[in-house]
Amino acid sequence: MKVGSYCRGCLEKLIYQAAGTATPDPELRAKAIEAGLAVLESTFSYDRSAPQIATECHRAIRRVTGNHDVYREMKARELKMAERMFREVRRYYGEDLRSYVKIAALGNSIDFFKDPATVAEEMRMPLDFAIDHADQLEQKLESAMNVLYLSDNAGECFFDLPLLNKIAARSQVIYAVKGFPIQNDITLEDLSQAGLTERIGNVITNGSDAVGTDLSSSSKEFRAHFEMADLVFAKGMANYETLSELPGQGRVFHCLMAKCQPIADSLGTSLNSYVLMLR
Repeated sequence: MKVGSYCRGCLEKLIYQAAGTATPDPELRAKAIEAGLAVLESTFSYDRSAPQIATECHRAIRRVTGNHDVYREMKARELKMAERMFREVRRYYGEDLRSYVKIAALGNSIDFFKDPATVAEEMRMPLDFAIDHADQLEQKLESAMNVLYLSDNAGECFFDLPLLNKIAARSQVIYAVKGFPIQNDITLEDLSQAGLTERIGNVITNGSDAVGTDLSSSSKEFRAHFEMADLVFAKGMANYETLSELPGQGRVFHCLMAKCQPIADSLGTSLNSYVLMLR
């Protein structure tokens, strides 16, 4: 998915947020903002995806500030909030596959541009899919031997667990996390902090610091798992933005909340709709 007219303003907001989070030093923060905006100016193109541009902006901010896990404290708070919310809302969902997918999608309402109170309120609301390919997922899982589950935001790991366990009962499932810190996406360190590494079991990193899934910067191991997977379950908007640049193969399920207008427009849904879509 290429950038739209709304994306530049969002990327600018991201630069200010990341720089402000990366350092309390006003002078260093100003230099980081300047570096990020310079990268944005030189890389912004309607032939690129927003995650590609965001990745380069984040790298510039990390170089200037020397902070290589800008969102560490935010992720720690997010994990605590998410675990509490998961326990609260879990009882409202059943034990069937569709319920587990809804729980996974609910976790994607977590957004580092939103305050925790807003996220908590959204999580308590009933969830229905604007695009609902749960039946196709059920059918694909009947024959899928290898499933690759692409993680997203740190707090989502609690909401992913029921679906991961359901899939693991019938297929080999690998949970892929980020190779290096980027935004509030989950890493191996974050997963360990959440106490879920052993409960999830088969975990790999994608070897990359890119927003979304950038196969060109991912590890050889991750690319091999991606290619041989019978089914890929991709969480979140950035994975949609990046993987939708690849030809559709009928094996990638996107599970997300459309939290920005360009993505909602691309999917043909309204803003803040939940989507489970086979591509």
